[in-house]
Amino acid sequence: MKTFNITIAGGGSTFTPGIILMLLDYLDEFPIDTIKLYDNDGDRQKTIADACAILLKERAPEVRLLASTNPEEAFTNIDFVMAHIRVGKYAMRELDEKIPLKHGVVGQETCGPGGIAYGMRSIPGVLELIDYMEKYSPEAWMLNYSNPAAIVAEATRKLRPHSKVLNICDMPIGIEELIAKNLGFASRKEMEVDYYGLNHFGWWTDIRDKNGLSLMPDVIKHVSQHGYATDGTSELEQQESWNSTLKKARDVQALDPETVPNTYLKYYLYPDYEVAHSNKEYTRANEVMEGREKFVFGECQAIIDKGTAKETKLVIDEHASYIVDLAKAIAFNTKERMLMIVENNGAIPNFDPTAMVEIPCLVGSNGPEKLVVGEIPRFQKSLMEQQVGVEKLVVEAFEEGSYQKLWQAITLSKTVPSAKVAKDILDDLIEANKAFWPALK
Repeated sequence: MKTFNITIAGGGSTFTPGIILMLLDYLDEFPIDTIKLYDNDGDRQKTIADACAILLKERAPEVRLLASTNPEEAFTNIDFVMAHIRVGKYAMRELDEKIPLKHGVVGQETCGPGGIAYGMRSIPGVLELIDYMEKYSPEAWMLNYSNPAAIVAEATRKLRPHSKVLNICDMPIGIEELIAKNLGFASRKEMEVDYYGLNHFGWWTDIRDKNGLSLMPDVIKHVSQHGYATDGTSELEQQESWNSTLKKARDVQALDPETVPNTYLKYYLYPDYEVAHSNKEYTRANEVMEGREKFVFGECQAIIDKGTAKETKLVIDEHASYIVDLAKAIAFNTKERMLMIVENNGAIPNFDPTAMVEIPCLVGSNGPEKLVVGEIPRFQKSLMEQQVGVEKLVVEAFEEGSYQKLWQAITLSKTVPSAKVAKDILDDLIEANKAFWPALK
């Protein structure tokens, strides 16, 4: 069986150890020769890489590990790039959240002005990775789950239209795991779903068991009463900010009782509530820096200090399984049904054909084959049109260096109350992002 070479772009990420653990779990089905880590922050990556080297030596000594800040070294002779970069790291995420909140607007890393700011930083970073891949391994595929996925996907569609890039998101996967748990299933893979929307902006219209029996009545009943809360033991429910998000889904679901929503819709439909319940001094970024960031780097340092990973508390990340499934689908032409972010092009016939929509696809060696969703209701269509306008304006603003279009994008966001507030936020974001954004005129 062929063995594969993989580059994890964003090698210094806290998610990298979980992805490597997942890859090791799948070695029988997806054999690996070499894993390369690539990051432009060598010091940060070194801690992760040194710990992962010990982990691999103990659990899969046949798999080689290389960590590099050199693009040619990292991207030569590879089959897949798994990209999860965060341009500006958590320090910039903190500003993405706190600057809008200062102006009474939702502060969230992928939604509203914060997501737009993050998108303007992510676009050049992701395009750079694509260019490295195409230069050094032109046959490789990029599995991109760098946020904000909606803006990044639109940028890859418009600015790198012929690239072998698959844009994905793990958020629906996490919600489906909670749904499966509430239904008494061991895994979301025991279900088949119908879903449509934009990234972080969609709805499940049906969920079936493997015999084709619809489970939606039970799912709708639970979400309408409890949101996506389970018995309280899931990883997400251990985090205060996520716990409230999962429960808030019941209020979002009330707007369309025949579907169940992506949790992120709360930021667009209840922005006043979100701002009122946000701590402007301590946001999700602070929670992550003091929680996950310290934990993962602490565990990695402990592995290095002890010289063994045998007692590590590092675990497989939920979203990592989706990435490996996607790589297998490409490598072995499995035609697995997966949610992907793809150009609409008729899948939703009453919607912009150039919009990047999140829908079920059958994934094989030639990439995703879209499944037709059909026409969608006016409520969802109208919300989606407004949000697609935001995403397209951001990419145009990046491409043209246009202050005007970025102001329009922020004004158009459903999270922002007026053009005046949008301009005030934009001026603050420009100051904060001088090291990352193109000059705007």
